[in-house]
Amino acid sequence: MLQGRTTISKFLIEQLRGTDDQADLAALLVDVTAAVKAIAAMTAKGALGGFLGSLGTENVQGETQKKLDVLSNDAMIQSCEWGGLVAGMASEELDQPYALPQQFERGAFLLVFDPLDGSSNIDVNVSVGTIFSVLRMTRMGEPQTADYLRPGVEQVAAGYAIYGPATMLVLTVGKGTHGFTLDREIGNFILTHPDLRIPEDTSEFAINASNERFWEPPVQRYVAECKAGRTGDRGRDFNTRWIASMVADVHRILMRGGIFMYPRDTKDPARPGRLRLLYEANPIGMVVEQAGGAASTGRQRILELQPESLHQRVPVMLGSRNEIERLERYHREYDSGLDKPFASPLFKDRSLYGDGVRA
Repeated sequence: MLQGRTTISKFLIEQLRGTDDQADLAALLVDVTAAVKAIAAMTAKGALGGFLGSLGTENVQGETQKKLDVLSNDAMIQSCEWGGLVAGMASEELDQPYALPQQFERGAFLLVFDPLDGSSNIDVNVSVGTIFSVLRMTRMGEPQTADYLRPGVEQVAAGYAIYGPATMLVLTVGKGTHGFTLDREIGNFILTHPDLRIPEDTSEFAINASNERFWEPPVQRYVAECKAGRTGDRGRDFNTRWIASMVADVHRILMRGGIFMYPRDTKDPARPGRLRLLYEANPIGMVVEQAGGAASTGRQRILELQPESLHQRVPVMLGSRNEIERLERYHREYDSGLDKPFASPLFKDRSLYGDGVRA
């Protein structure tokens, strides 16, 4: 049944041959896939397995935890803590990094993950996913919070799983972005989408339009031009897509192009963005860049941001390179005062956003 098909284990051995910690990194990513298979089984059963609904508790973000949030978090920890491959783990669902039990050997890597992205969609049967990132531990001893606060360019691997009609795992180890589909009959991930590439141009964008009144003028300008279609400055029609599950929106972009935007806004000035840098923006940013796309805050490449805290949030714009570069240009023009026709009264007080350079 496997003849002529590349399993994820074989793929990782080939991709990582000749690199530092080759066997250990491949083994860790195989452990991650084991957790993904367990989470896929739970999401597939849904109400039949008693997995739907909320727990009545909140995570460190102040968000209501779903049963599957906690179960998925447990599945990832239990799959990866015991093998002597990680020095520590950090999860969106945990206030502080997870300390490995003393009986387990410490490894060379740090695993950072969002166990169930888009979990607000669980009860309505919309695709959700798991996002993960791998860093090398750079010193001896037990990892501290500071060890996780590394820019995305230092990731050695990143990826996501999407639990939809088929379960897919999309992965990069810095040599392109590749997609694997879970063959449920044999219980293995098979390479089905090698070397994914995001087209440089697109006519499709994803954004939560209900927040339009809170957006900065550069984003208002960009979306207004897209909505004007062929009668406007862009001279062509655009389509809008918004699933409200980052993994699902990004997966669509990897399959056929487009851009995804969750920009900064004035809805909550205390939060410069909505998505988590370590658990979402960095790993997805690496996946997108390795597929030929771009990932930006609008003012800076996401993978170059220096994290300040475990649960830091940032603006995110990613996808087809030429559209992201246009958005960055609009932000530069706004910050320099060159786009006065697009200035909004909501943004007259630029002190809400500091110097216009930081994420």
